[in-house]
Amino acid sequence: MKKSLFLLIVALVATLTSCTTSRSTVATNANLSHYRYVSVINDDTYRIPPQLMEYQIQLYDAIEQTGLELVNEMNIYNLTQSQKNDLLLAQFSVDASQEGGTVVIVNFIDFNTGRPIVSCRGAYALGITTAVDIRKAIENVSQQISKTFQH
Repeated sequence: MKKSLFLLIVALVATLTSCTTSRSTVATNANLSHYRYVSVINDDTYRIPPQLMEYQIQLYDAIEQTGLELVNEMNIYNLTQSQKNDLLLAQFSVDASQEGGTVVIVNFIDFNTGRPIVSCRGAYALGITTAVDIRKAIENVSQQISKTFQH
C-alpha cells in the first residue's frame, strides 16, 4: 500500500513538472556574442500583472547579469548605428494561476530586424502558494537567461 501511494505521488509530480519546464530557445544561426546592449521595451505586448510588478527588479537583475549593458528605451535613438546593430530588445510575459503554476518568459529581439533571437522560459508549479511559484519561476528564468548568454 505504501509503495503504491509513493508511486502515485511520483507519477503526479512527474506529470506536473513535465508541463512546467524551464528552457531556452535560440534562433538557428543566432550569434549571441556580438550583442552588447539590451533595452526592456514597454509596449502593448509587455504584460506583467500589477500584482507581480515587485518581481520586475529580479527580471532586470537577471538581464543585467548577462553582461549586456542596459539602455533606457527612451535613449535607444541616441545610440550610433553600430550600437543599434548590437542591441537586443527584451519583453517580459508572466502568467500566474493557482491551478497551473507560473510561467515567466523573456524574449530577446534583434533591434534592426525585429526578429526574436532568444526566448527564455522559467516555470514552476509545485509551490504551496502562488507567491512561491512566482519566485521560483523567476529564479528559473534567471538561470535560463544566464545559461543562454554565457560568454
